[in-house]
Amino acid sequence: MSDAKTPFELMMQQAQEMAKAFNPALESFSPKGFEKLWPTMPKEVMEMFFGKGLSQEGLDAKTRLLLTLAGMTMQGAQAETPYRMTVRHLLEAGATKEEIAETIAQMAMFAGIPAMTKGMDLAREVLAENEEDET
Repeated sequence: MSDAKTPFELMMQQAQEMAKAFNPALESFSPKGFEKLWPTMPKEVMEMFFGKGLSQEGLDAKTRLLLTLAGMTMQGAQAETPYRMTVRHLLEAGATKEEIAETIAQMAMFAGIPAMTKGMDLAREVLAENEEDET
């Protein structure tokens, strides 16, 4: 067997080497740092856009965001930045750590343990940052 790389792997390696040559600081670049620049919407704004403002008899913003988190977990929590931002918005909307964890755990039945585990890991990051900010 050979360790030959696919054309995609070769292209990615070449792009990374080119980026390092242009700007050595890009070697340690992480897009995760940009997440903190995106503001968390106030609870009242979320309620107006995503909750009772949409339908007086419908779901509140917290419930809609919990459903969003469940759907994102079902997809394997692939979109990490939106996933973490949804957890941030859930905390702002009044969700407890237990409600967030229970929502993610429930998805293990439908999406599998790997999807649930990745979702829990991402949520833990946000919860840990939130606890640091509160102290």
